[in-house]
Amino acid sequence: MRLVLFDVDGTLVDSQAAIVECMQLTFEAHGRLVPDAGAVRGIIGLSLDHAIARLLGGQPGDVAAMTAFYKDNWIAVQSRPELAARFFAGMRELIDLLAARDDLLLGIVTGKSRRGVDHLIETHGLQRHFQTRRTADDCPSKPHPAMVLECCSETGVSPGDAIVVGDTDFDVTMALAAGAGAIGVGWGYHDAQALLDAGATCVAQTVDELAGFLAPAAMAANAG
Repeated sequence: MRLVLFDVDGTLVDSQAAIVECMQLTFEAHGRLVPDAGAVRGIIGLSLDHAIARLLGGQPGDVAAMTAFYKDNWIAVQSRPELAARFFAGMRELIDLLAARDDLLLGIVTGKSRRGVDHLIETHGLQRHFQTRRTADDCPSKPHPAMVLECCSETGVSPGDAIVVGDTDFDVTMALAAGAGAIGVGWGYHDAQALLDAGATCVAQTVDELAGFLAPAAMAANAG
């Protein structure tokens, strides 16, 4: 049995617009220099408090208060039709196919809050697809390996038989630190070369290519 652990933002769903909007709203509300969209894209994948602290840089700021503000406003922001997170084309169908395989377990490892993940899963009827989930509320921020290690422990799968699929070097570094494999996706928020430089076995440029990397014959080469 193998375990495939998916990042969410930038891997399963395109939530960039809502994240940028909510982050900029948070900084504006707290009188801080508002980061541009490129800067916000660069921290997607980190747990929220770590992301805000990095964006603050040398600015003074109450990270805890800003984190709470962001969380309080997130559902309303991403519920706006023009900002709603949507699955990347083909990803929902791929998740359905992978969930039906008897040689795989699926999980989620994300810097999102548990509330955000639960909202996504309930909205799209994915409760039975993912056997394990770890969020920013459960573990230290990526690239700490705890999310992967705890998912492996919960499912009884060795880290060497686990693969993390993600769009950032945070995902890749986390996977390798846990002793798991890492596959990058090229449609997310970090450059494909950065994923390879971090140690990803490969980077899928299309969902069909990712499906090929996760085919039974290919998974042994991509595991940790």
